[in-house]
Amino acid sequence: MSKEKTPVTQAIRVLREHKVEYSEHLYKYEDKGGTTVSARELGVDEHCVVKTLIMEDEQKHPLIVLMHGDREVGTGMLAKQIGVKKISPCDPKTADKHSGYQVGGTSPFGTRHPMPVYMESSIAQLPRIYINGGKRGFLIGIDPQEVIRVLQPVLVQAAA
Repeated sequence: MSKEKTPVTQAIRVLREHKVEYSEHLYKYEDKGGTTVSARELGVDEHCVVKTLIMEDEQKHPLIVLMHGDREVGTGMLAKQIGVKKISPCDPKTADKHSGYQVGGTSPFGTRHPMPVYMESSIAQLPRIYINGGKRGFLIGIDPQEVIRVLQPVLVQAAA
C-alpha cells in the first residue's frame, strides 16, 4: 500500500454527503491493466472488483453499467432489458465528457452529468465490492447495498 495521501474526489464527496462507510485503496495503476491489475494489487477476487462503464444507446444517450471485473457486458442482452435497440461503449473522450472522470478512473458516484445506472444483479449478493473512487489507481471498498441506496441502479442480467 502506498504512503500517498488518498484523493478527495467528487465520488468521495458524494459518499461523505450520503454518510456511506467505505475503505480507501490506492494501488499502482497500469495503463490498460483493468480489473485484473487492481484485483491483483489489492489481493481480492476480480469478481468483487466492479468496473464502471460509460455506454450509450442508439440515440447517443449515455448510461452507466456496473459489471463484475471478470465479466463482459452482453450489450444485446442489456439493450433488450432496458428497451433500446442498441448499446455500445462510448469512446474514451466521450466517456470522460459525460462522467467528468478520466477513463481508468471513472466512478459511478459524482458524475458530471446524471445518467441512468444499470447494475449486474449478482453484484448485489456480494458482501463487499471494490469500485473506482474517481481516480486512476484508487478503489473504494463498499457494501453493494450502499451502492444501491445512493445510486438507485436498475438491476439487470447482462453478464456475458
